Amino acid sequence: MLPQALQDTIEALGHLPGVGARTAERYAYFLFKNSPRISTNIAQALTNLHTGVKNCPITFALIDTNDEVSAFYDAPGRDKSTILVVEEPLDIYAIEQTKQFQGTYHVLGGAISPIDGITANELRIKELLARIEPDQVTEIIIATNPSVEGESTALLLQKMLHDQYPAVNVTRLARGLPLGVDLSYADQITLSAALENRTKL
Repeated sequence: MLPQALQDTIEALGHLPGVGARTAERYAYFLFKNSPRISTNIAQALTNLHTGVKNCPITFALIDTNDEVSAFYDAPGRDKSTILVVEEPLDIYAIEQTKQFQGTYHVLGGAISPIDGITANELRIKELLARIEPDQVTEIIIATNPSVEGESTALLLQKMLHDQYPAVNVTRLARGLPLGVDLSYADQITLSAALENRTKL
């Protein structure tokens, strides 16, 4: 039997995505045999995680708790008339690395997935539609992941936007992103080409 403290650490690390039992054991033992400062720093960072980060009330990007809105929305040079829609906050940083987009973002908070019980009502679609008139939006770029769930979400957004705001130009990242790969893991060249060659829906 392992010491209880070590076993508790292994079990806690095992909750992380992609971390199996053996990997959790290696991480836990690494933390034990190295400087306690490493464990302390990790513990402190985790303690501050939920108190130091919140969602922007407009874009739903991640921001510091003392910020009012995301810099991706109110920074000088940001074009509020163009919104790029993504599933998760970290997808924004994948697009930003291309240095080709100067509009704003909108994070849906996931994709439609009946198996997981995620419906359109649980996504931030109403909040997206509410931004169109105040920000005088002329284009919405749909950048959901190239998966079954992402495609379903994109089709729903396309229909809603065409029905309610026919004057808004609805586009989609060009094909080329491989099926099944999350946006945040796509390489910059692929993302750059997909963004540059987006097509009208």
